[in-house]
Amino acid sequence: MKSIRELYTVGHGPSSSHTMGPQKACKVFKERYPADRYQVILYGSLSLTGKGHLTDYIIKQTLDNVDIVFSSEFIDVHPNTMDLMAYNNDELIGKARVYSIGGGAIRFENMVHAATPDVYPHQSFDAIKAYCEQENIRLYDYVKRFEGPEIDEFLMTVWDVMQASIQEGLSQEGYLPGTLQVQRKAKQLIEKKIKNEPREILESRLVSAYAFAVNETNAGGGKIVTAPTCGASGTLPAVLKAMQDRHKFNNKAIIRALATASVIGNLIKHNASISGAEAGCQAEIGSACSMAAAAHAELFKLSLNQIEYAAEIALEHHLGLTCDPILGYVQIPCIERNAVAALRAIDACGLAYFLSDSRKISFDLIVETMFETGRDMPSNYRETSCGGLAIKYRLK
Repeated sequence: MKSIRELYTVGHGPSSSHTMGPQKACKVFKERYPADRYQVILYGSLSLTGKGHLTDYIIKQTLDNVDIVFSSEFIDVHPNTMDLMAYNNDELIGKARVYSIGGGAIRFENMVHAATPDVYPHQSFDAIKAYCEQENIRLYDYVKRFEGPEIDEFLMTVWDVMQASIQEGLSQEGYLPGTLQVQRKAKQLIEKKIKNEPREILESRLVSAYAFAVNETNAGGGKIVTAPTCGASGTLPAVLKAMQDRHKFNNKAIIRALATASVIGNLIKHNASISGAEAGCQAEIGSACSMAAAAHAELFKLSLNQIEYAAEIALEHHLGLTCDPILGYVQIPCIERNAVAALRAIDACGLAYFLSDSRKISFDLIVETMFETGRDMPSNYRETSCGGLAIKYRLK
């Protein structure tokens, strides 16, 4: 598996696969082929939801004198496919096909592109768990052993950006960009005054406010951390911030939780997918919920079995979740889903605390199941805005 530095990436929203990935691809292509003009052809999900995700905007910001073609064709290799052509006058001097595979990661077809080495020798949770038990270490120690001691500094930077995205979202009012006219709700949630508010309702409201804050920052093009994607970036920081507020966990504990969550996210990314275009929203928000459940479990020093079970419950109960963003914007239903997933992550950890000894399903099995479920899902429900809410909703 790759470094967690490729899982937690800092960038601007609204979409890791539709803005961050294409931007990275265009930069690499432009460096390799400086040219008078360029042409980019977008396929599949990149084409169908590209305008709402600002794919065309980021391409125009990255390439000079570029013509963008929105194709209706789907490429079997990956639904997020783009062709790039470079021309001097009318002469084609370079061409590349690129797949935006989720979380801002890209893969060039038949072209060597700065391939990073694997950092981790294990490819499954079972193997990682066996290694940790043999070495008598926790998942944080596992990450630090293979990433090096400097990973703490990286994770602290990740946490700083996550907190900043929360504060940015809480400070904003008005409406998000785009024709949907979605009202920002994070500040309203955090400032809501309810007489004799039960503690459980207060906690749910605060968790939701933090999740809304991050995803409203993302939807507005602000800076966030992919966890594991832009569209699912609010779940993990919402859980961590709420737990730090209530239980006064120090930043060292947060770093340990982020490292634990990264193992879960990395395994899903390596063995399945974190791309909504490839496997539906279960691959994005389901993965984020799974990561947050594992992080929550680490904060409270649960066992490896309990951490695994929390992550498994969180992902299992997102199986089949569709990705059907209205008009291609990362707003409805994406923002609310992050809040719901954050609350579900906390509940999943609670169940795991009591029931891990009787579980039947492993984390590795649910990851495999999620990927197969996503592949079986009709393309209308995999980030194309051709099904579900995306076609049922009508602007008023």
